[in-house]
Amino acid sequence: MRRPTVALLALVLASAALPASAGSEPAAARKPVEKTFLIPAEDGYGVGECLSGGPSECGQVVANAWCESQGFASAANYGVAAQDEYTGAIGDAAPVKSAPRPLRITCQD
Repeated sequence: MRRPTVALLALVLASAALPASAGSEPAAARKPVEKTFLIPAEDGYGVGECLSGGPSECGQVVANAWCESQGFASAANYGVAAQDEYTGAIGDAAPVKSAPRPLRITCQD
């Protein structure tokens, strides 16, 4: 009868100590999480008009809303994706169809 009680007590104490040690790292020492999303320029939601024109109030609002919908705090940056940032962007190959470059939003926690 004592053995299961001692084992249960040890398990409770161990689980109580675990979150304290995991969260002891200072916020400044943690590396911020960033993720870049590529969005088709003609996705049908109208984000291209605000995001492709460079930094603007409209673009920042749209980028922040996009990041929040993906579970992030805010947008670190946004704009038209560079050619080397998306798949299929080979500089020497002749494109079959001229499509607008995708938009890029980098979100951060």
